[in-house]
Amino acid sequence: MARQGHQHRVVVGVDGSESALHAVRWAAEEAERRGAALRLVSAFRLPFRYRAGVVEIDSLRTLLRAEHRRQLVDAGSAATAAAPGLRPEPELVDGVPVDTLVRESSEASLLVLGTRGLGGFAGLLVGSTSVALAGRTHCPLVVVRDADEPGTGAPVVVGVDGTPVGEAAIGFAFEQASARDSELVAVHSWTDPAVLNALAGGALMADYGMLEEQATVLLAERLAGWQERYPDVRVTRHVVRDHPTRTLLHFADGAQLVVVGSRGRGGFAGLVLGSTSQHLLHHAPCPVAVVRTPRSD
Repeated sequence: MARQGHQHRVVVGVDGSESALHAVRWAAEEAERRGAALRLVSAFRLPFRYRAGVVEIDSLRTLLRAEHRRQLVDAGSAATAAAPGLRPEPELVDGVPVDTLVRESSEASLLVLGTRGLGGFAGLLVGSTSVALAGRTHCPLVVVRDADEPGTGAPVVVGVDGTPVGEAAIGFAFEQASARDSELVAVHSWTDPAVLNALAGGALMADYGMLEEQATVLLAERLAGWQERYPDVRVTRHVVRDHPTRTLLHFADGAQLVVVGSRGRGGFAGLVLGSTSQHLLHHAPCPVAVVRTPRSD
């Protein structure tokens, strides 16, 4: 079977955990839906530095490689069970997991990870490592939770921050909704902490009606071109005066995917590079897609 180009490759991180296998099954179904190749990647490094003569390094590396090959075999079985028509491509790498995934993302259309693990990719989405990964990947990143997910009739949710740099996330969300034949729920949270602080200090008078009307127009403008490009997608719009974390978690309940961008100002700004993103990744009841907008400078 000829290898498909990188534009048609879904990459999933494998570490032997049940969480990773759940991600593999999700990635396999997504690859089948896209008509894409599925690449299973396992990366490892020797866990400690040993003094010469204490541990035979080559023997330890051989044992680790054998264990990771077994994990790839198990992942391949899980993938073919979820999507029998696929022939997964296993890849074992001796290297730093985050760096490995960043390199893989440069030749992929989608990168998929589980939320928890035993080793290798364990802890990738906790703390500063998640920030580094989300800010460096060259393709959309999907984080799959272990929990059972809603069925195919559930909607796709996208957080719209109202800026041009959020276009990549909106486009990805429309693409997913179209491919899944599902409703797209587009959500814009227009609460601005700076404005609220000024209001609380008496510096401004609140005209919430005007602010909401402006937010509604902004959301419509951001969706207009994409709605024309994907006329088959039914879109439900929500303009909400609330914190982005609460807003997205509310709409993620019952969704099959929630999509956010990694750059922007206002609304959903900073979701990937701050506490809001980590909260969403840890607590959203469905897979979370992080779509990074490349820098223009």
